[in-house]
Amino acid sequence: MTYCVGVLVEDGLVMIADTRTNAGLDNISTYRKLHMFNVPGERVMMLASAGNLSMTQSVLSMLREGVDDVEGETPPKLVDAATMFKAAQLVGRAIRRVREIEQAGFEAANLRMEVSFLFGGQIGDEPMRLFMIYSAGNFIECSREAPFLQIGEHKYGKPILDRAVTFETDLYDALKVGLVSMDSTMRSNLGVGLPIDIAVQRRGSLDLEVSHRIEAGESYFHDLRERWSAALRAAHRAIPRPPYGPPR
Repeated sequence: MTYCVGVLVEDGLVMIADTRTNAGLDNISTYRKLHMFNVPGERVMMLASAGNLSMTQSVLSMLREGVDDVEGETPPKLVDAATMFKAAQLVGRAIRRVREIEQAGFEAANLRMEVSFLFGGQIGDEPMRLFMIYSAGNFIECSREAPFLQIGEHKYGKPILDRAVTFETDLYDALKVGLVSMDSTMRSNLGVGLPIDIAVQRRGSLDLEVSHRIEAGESYFHDLRERWSAALRAAHRAIPRPPYGPPR
């Protein structure tokens, strides 16, 4: 299982991804799921992946080496895309190409070909954008009214984001709320876990402001988890008892 979240606010973009993958209770591993396709001063592009690991790795390799889905065409690479929209289209093309190559083998082994990606960043002077790309290669785009997107095990973290994030949210408050949503997901699903990769890009900057891995035992994340748990306990104690049932 996986949990990745992207938050696009007025000040910039936050991307967060866990690193846990598993193929059964006794086969748990750590793999990076937040990948960078950056050219400093020209473009910052971040791609977070969820789903079948072999398929996501094949898609990533194809995006780096070139998507060879059109005969006679020089295989285009993600770092050469002219706009973020064309780059998102290229990710979709890579998904469909990998599916075309691998489908017979997956069907023979009775395996599902499920992948999804969060893709965000900025190229040159064009607007910063954030997309969610589905297993079929189609995609949707983040908007001011819905300033975050999630993939993987999203249901535990979504209520927190719904209540706390708007387009006007401060960039580092967006990072904080995203980490709270990650903590809530980790507490409810053991298939999501540390380390956590985070990246922050300020709107208009063509370099990453933060690129960091949160390891087990890191003091800030431990403090955030404890403070959030304490705040929830205090909040429910402060709410009056429901006026139902016999009087006390």
